[in-house]
Amino acid sequence: MNTATTLHTINKTSAQTSALQDCLAAICDGDALLLIENGVYAAMPAQALTFTRLPGSVQCYVLSEDCVARGIDQQLSPEFQVIDYDDFVALSCRHSKVVSWF
Repeated sequence: MNTATTLHTINKTSAQTSALQDCLAAICDGDALLLIENGVYAAMPAQALTFTRLPGSVQCYVLSEDCVARGIDQQLSPEFQVIDYDDFVALSCRHSKVVSWF
C-alpha cells in the first residue's frame, strides 16, 4: 500500500454539486480519481478539458457498471481507465485514504 496517496471518488455531476471542482483543486501527485454513479458523466469527451490541470501522475478511473447503466460505456474519454467493482476494491486497498466528495 502506498501510504502517501488518496483515492478520490466523485458520485455526482458538476450540475449537482461543486465536488468535482473541489476535488480537482485538492488532488495531489500520486492520487487517483474514480468517477462513480452520476459522476461518470464527467468521463465523457465533452468534459475532457476539466482534467487537463491534474498533476501528471494522477490516474483517472471510471466504474464500468455505472457507465453501462447510464448508456455511456461506448462514449468515454481515453484519459479514463474503465474498471469494475473488484478493481474498485483493489484501488481502495492500494491507497492510504479514500475520500468521497459530495
